[in-house]
Amino acid sequence: MADVAIEELVKKLLEESPQRKFSESVDLAINLKNLDLNQPKNRVDEEIVLPNGLGKELKVGVFAKGEVALQAKQAGAAYVFDDADIQEMKDDKARAKSVADECDFFIAETQFMATIGKTIGTVLGPRGKMPVPLLPGKSIGEMIQSKQSAVRVRSKDKMTFHVTVGRRDMPSEQLAQNIDAVISRVERALVKGKHNIKSIYVTTTMGKSERVM
Repeated sequence: MADVAIEELVKKLLEESPQRKFSESVDLAINLKNLDLNQPKNRVDEEIVLPNGLGKELKVGVFAKGEVALQAKQAGAAYVFDDADIQEMKDDKARAKSVADECDFFIAETQFMATIGKTIGTVLGPRGKMPVPLLPGKSIGEMIQSKQSAVRVRSKDKMTFHVTVGRRDMPSEQLAQNIDAVISRVERALVKGKHNIKSIYVTTTMGKSERVM
């Protein structure tokens, strides 16, 4: 169930923001306080599965071979890479950067993790897109579906950061549920919980903003 107050804020935001000719995203701007973000332990770096997804299909890249690679393709992976692809991207950083920017998330069979770290980790790491390992017994199809509904929340060393929680054409109740999920997770990730949050605003890409807290 969505927080009623948040849902009302979202309704107001959508009603008062002009309609655009493209599908706008709905984003949260989160402002922190009383934290030394030069200390990595104080930073927020969370992957959050939104209860209602983002209102668009995210692109998931998978490093795999054999049966797992076939299952990944069937499950809707945007790209499936093997050993040869990794070596090619090692030698062609432009391609590696293009792939890293195009895909929202990556998954890799555990046997590929070390090689990826040594070859294209310098491209994926700074973007916060190092692959999530596919552990034995886990379903690649289920992981892809989960990733397609997830967002990565990263503060890095900034007291203000942004995260997309959906699209403007989604029902306000679904957007409110997504917002509540993000706020709850961020609070749990902070040393002093909500006391480390200065303010949170919800906004559309080119519209006005409303203060959530």
